[in-house]
Parts: sequence; structure tokens; C-alpha cells
Amino acid sequence: MKKKLLFVYNPKAGKEKIRENLADVLDVFAAHDYDLTVVPTRRKDEAREVVRDRSKDYDLVVCSGGDGTLDETVTGMIQSGFRTTVGYIPAGSTNDYGESLGLSKNMVQAAETAMEGKDFACDMGSFNEDVFVYIAAFGLFTDVSYETDQAVKNVLGHMAYILEGMKRLSNVRSFPMKVTCGDRVIEDEFVFGMITNSRSVGGFKNITGKNVQMDDGLFEVTLIKMPTNPAELSSIMGSLLNRDIDSEMMYCFRASELTVEAKEPIAWTLDGENGGLHKVAEIKNLHKTVVIRVDEGAE
Repeated sequence: MKKKLLFVYNPKAGKEKIRENLADVLDVFAAHDYDLTVVPTRRKDEAREVVRDRSKDYDLVVCSGGDGTLDETVTGMIQSGFRTTVGYIPAGSTNDYGESLGLSKNMVQAAETAMEGKDFACDMGSFNEDVFVYIAAFGLFTDVSYETDQAVKNVLGHMAYILEGMKRLSNVRSFPMKVTCGDRVIEDEFVFGMITNSRSVGGFKNITGKNVQMDDGLFEVTLIKMPTNPAELSSIMGSLLNRDIDSEMMYCFRASELTVEAKEPIAWTLDGENGGLHKVAEIKNLHKTVVIRVDEGAE
């Protein structure tokens, strides 16, 4: 019997480049003798529902879109209660996770990897009752990606996020928080925090730290304190981008799980999408919980 493949893609992701590559991508699947089911998503959360409710007969699930599409696919995979190998064809504006996995930006080549690459068991994250693939974040700029109009993203790419974020520098807000990680307790005021499992965030490589391993059972945690003046804020941003850690203004450490408590509900983003308002966030590393196809030479 033929192997069965479920292909879920977001036709509006990035600059809608999946449209001009779709026939070639499907040819790659057909050349590997798969019985195809193709589902273009038309609304938010549809990819999660499709993958969650799929038949167990599928040998492979491939998704194409931005990191949000991958997030929905992985979430649906975990919610289904059974695992199928995932292929990922990056087609978004930033594609942080695809970059971290070393996947090609050429969609046909990425499709070949989904067919012939090696299986890599990746860590994922749980956030209260939700799931994330590579980042949970709060504070400065974290609502930019899901408040920036898709049409603007398609034209400007990374610059859309930067321009939108720059509007907010004059209105920086801090959040009094308590962060518990094992026996360590941190209480301070933060303007930004991110819990990551990625080598790239917002299109910036190495912003999460050096020697990041995506299957070590650990998150990279970055918490930035409230600056006292604009010059200090600028210095913090420069230190973050260069990964030149200023220990007086930042906390940077690795953790398998942590609890973040705020005095009031604050907005979180999960993989660039709206993660809702939360007063308490229980975050845990799901060690090697989802298998993704990567190139043979990838780490």
C-alpha cells in the first residue's frame, strides 16, 4: 500500500510564495510515491484542528507557512495523543525555527528534506494548558508580530516588526514579577522576558545565547530589567543583540521548567502569536517530544 501524507499549508504566509511553488512541492511528494491529502488553511487555528483530528493512517505530516503554522501543527500533534513525524517547509516572513533547524529557504529543497531528511526529536514547551514550539515571551515588542497587519508583513518582512516596535519605545512599561526555577527565586521589575528553544528570534541569530541545543531538555531564559533612562534602554538592546550580557540589567540562565508570577494578568506571545493574558505562567520543557525532518548534516 502507498504511504499516506497529510500536507497542511497557509496560502497567505509570508509573501504568499507557497502559491508559486505549490505545484513543484506537490511534485516532490508525488515522486516519493505518497498518497496525498492537501489542506490549505483559511483561518487561524485550522491547522491545529486538522492535525489533531487526522487519521492514524498517515505516515507523515508536512506543514508549510510561518512559525505560527508550525506551532498549530505541533500543538495539534500533541493534542491528538499520538505522534507522526513532521516535515516543515518554511514560508513565513521570519521563519526563526526553520532557520534554527537549518532548513532551506528554497521551498522545493525543504520539501525534499521532508521526504529524505533524518528524523530529529526536538524539545517543545508547555505553557499552562497551551503548547509552544520555540518561544514564550512577554513585555516590550511581544505583541508586534500579531498586531502588525499581514499585508504589511508580506511587503516589509523583518522591517515591519522593527518599525512597529519603534513606535513603542517612548511608552516602555515594566512588570513586577516573581520567577521561580527550582530553588532559585527572582523578584524584580522586567520590561521583557523570553523563554526560548531556538537559535534565532525575530530574525536575529544567536540572540538567545551561544551553543543552543534544541534537544537538551533546557530552555534559554532571558529577563531584562526596567531601564532608568533611554540611553540605558538602548544599551540593553545592544547588549541583547550582541549577546554581550550585562548582568546588572539582565538575568540569563537555562532551565527545564519555571513559574512566572505577575501582580496582574499580562500579555504573552507564543511563537509570535497571541498567547493571552496570564497572571501565572507554568512553563515546562517537553523533552524530545516531536520528531521533525531535518537535513542529514544538521545538528
